[in-house]
Amino acid sequence: MISKAIRLARVGSGTELAAALLVGLGYPGVMLAAILPNVWVFVPALLVTYAADRYLHHCGSYLINRLAAVRAGLSIRFLVRQLLLILLLSRMGYGDEPLFYVTVAGLLAFYALQVPQSAMVTLIRLRRKLPVVTRNVDLADIAIADAPPQRLMSRPAEKMLHLDLFAMVGVLVAVITDRDVFAYVGLALTLAGALAYLAMLLPYLRPSRLAPSDAKVLAAVDDWLRAYRPTVILYFSGSRDSAYQVNMWLETVGKLEGRPLIFLRERAILSQLGTTSVPVLCVPGGVHLMNLDLSSVRVALYAANVGKNIHMLRVPTMKHVFIGHGDSDKLASVNPYSKVYDEVWTAGRAGRDRYALADVGVRDDDIVEVGRPQLAGIRTGSGSLAHPIPTVLYAPTWEGWDDNPGNTSLLLAGENIVRTLLNSEEPVRLLYKPHPFTGTRSAQAGAAHRRIVAMIEEATLRRASDPRWVREAAALQGERAAAGAELSRIGARLAELADGGGTGGDEAERARDSVADVAGEAETVRLRDEWNAAYWRSTGWWEHQVITAPEVRLYDCFNESDAMVSDISSVVSDFIASGKPYAVTDSAALGAEEFKRQNTAVRAAVILSNEAGELAELLAAVTDPAADTLAEARRELKDYLLGPDEPTSMEQFNAAAQALAAKAEARNVGVAQRLGADQDLAVPDREAASSGAGTGESEALAEADAAADPDAVGVPGAETAETKGTSAAH
Repeated sequence: MISKAIRLARVGSGTELAAALLVGLGYPGVMLAAILPNVWVFVPALLVTYAADRYLHHCGSYLINRLAAVRAGLSIRFLVRQLLLILLLSRMGYGDEPLFYVTVAGLLAFYALQVPQSAMVTLIRLRRKLPVVTRNVDLADIAIADAPPQRLMSRPAEKMLHLDLFAMVGVLVAVITDRDVFAYVGLALTLAGALAYLAMLLPYLRPSRLAPSDAKVLAAVDDWLRAYRPTVILYFSGSRDSAYQVNMWLETVGKLEGRPLIFLRERAILSQLGTTSVPVLCVPGGVHLMNLDLSSVRVALYAANVGKNIHMLRVPTMKHVFIGHGDSDKLASVNPYSKVYDEVWTAGRAGRDRYALADVGVRDDDIVEVGRPQLAGIRTGSGSLAHPIPTVLYAPTWEGWDDNPGNTSLLLAGENIVRTLLNSEEPVRLLYKPHPFTGTRSAQAGAAHRRIVAMIEEATLRRASDPRWVREAAALQGERAAAGAELSRIGARLAELADGGGTGGDEAERARDSVADVAGEAETVRLRDEWNAAYWRSTGWWEHQVITAPEVRLYDCFNESDAMVSDISSVVSDFIASGKPYAVTDSAALGAEEFKRQNTAVRAAVILSNEAGELAELLAAVTDPAADTLAEARRELKDYLLGPDEPTSMEQFNAAAQALAAKAEARNVGVAQRLGADQDLAVPDREAASSGAGTGESEALAEADAAADPDAVGVPGAETAETKGTSAAH
């Protein structure tokens, strides 16, 4: 019952639910106490509202945002408490007393002081916002002052409003003791605290404490670009929740030859970006982007098809490549938008054939097979169980943008899949890792997800009381405790590394102080591997788990599992790299043969109906190698979907980038020569006219065409070509 209430209220725990109930009951209690009037009921009810409200803010409860949406935001809740205090005074006969008028005047003055405080905080934040936010970029040439202390800028409204506690306590003590002086002291302390807050903010409004002008910052970034001369950029735009799409490419881009640069468009993405020593530019404004000096860039890589891509696609001096954020048989993998790119890079032959079958205008000559460098960490299955009982990963994709029943198995098959695995005659451990977007568009998908979570939690509780698993838990108690301690230690070090050694500040200060830390990045990668290893040791190999935390990586779930159940998505293609048995749900009820015909990645899968009765075949393949009739098909499909093992995917990816950079350089040289020839022809020259200018133009164009052939040019770039190419772009 409690867990159901938690889900309905969209809170994270029973404590949070209790705090929400206390807020809901506390305010009517305060009002009732004021009307009665009864100061001894008023005081505890008032304290309950303060404490519960503070707790909800501290844990970042979803309910706080909902209260603001229904006109019951933070300021209103504080104002209501103050009005109820005035009501209490009136009902207790203080309406004609000096205490009443002084309290009203004091609280009004306090409310008035909140206006300049809010304005000052807003102005400081706006004036310290840089037009371009950076990471691992040296901006030492511009003076960026230290950020105001976090104690002033973090939750400023909440800090200011809580100063009314002095006044509230003072007035209530005055009522109880019948000594007005306590009220006057409390009100004075509240007003003095508010004035002190304003005084502490004032120095940070000086021009020297604000950020440099946009022109200075942009000029400094251009100077850095001319010094660094990036050759390849990873471009990304998207919502905060889509950060995983760019994070999956960070390690690959960091290993590219040349001088890579990560180019973002949203500030929210920068805060979610993973650890990297590659320079990062976040340029929210399209006009600012168009005026940056990107003349040295030869290749731009795009991880998603989004509208803001056009701001970079307009630059002709670089070649543009769609690399996507996964390889699957979804319609998104053959988006007609892909025609705008110079090349589309796919993992293996399957991606090429997918575009040919879709016939969306992407030419076969523009498709390059580069493998999937991110899959290097996926271990190939040994054919035997990792633990005494099989572990099955259920990783459904999200509901998508339309209501196609084939988008996700959650709606029609999810509960059947989970129920079958949880109630299997032979014990099975279930890992449930839903897509991060689950429930964002479809309420039905969100409800199905919550029901599945409830089923798994209930099964976990039953297993925890089963004597067999109780004995296993007791045997591993010491090891699990040690792993838990290791998790805490590693987590603390990772947090320290992510925070730059403990420095805080706002985005301007972080941009100023951020430097490329190759050693720190290597340590972070190592610690994350150690954290995941410790995480699995800290859990029982028999315990079901719901995995939503991003720290528990999908590929580590692959390595922990003996088999997987999923939908048509890149998760399936990636899991095939492990060679382990897998099942895919035919949620649209196409039938096994038609489902395989339409979706390459399921050709070596156990095909599940929405009833999920075929899971017995998957479990048999996991527990008995002789029953695994699809093993050879999986090996063949792996090569078709993901490309050959040699050369490595990273080598293929790097070679493709170098080849495309050569094409971009050749194109720029050719354009420069053409422009040079046109300028020569525009100058009147009698000798040239008498000797035949047409011949000279033909020769220039012939040289330009030769330069455009990547096999006929040495790549090191000429300054003239880059400068003129950029002029054409702008």
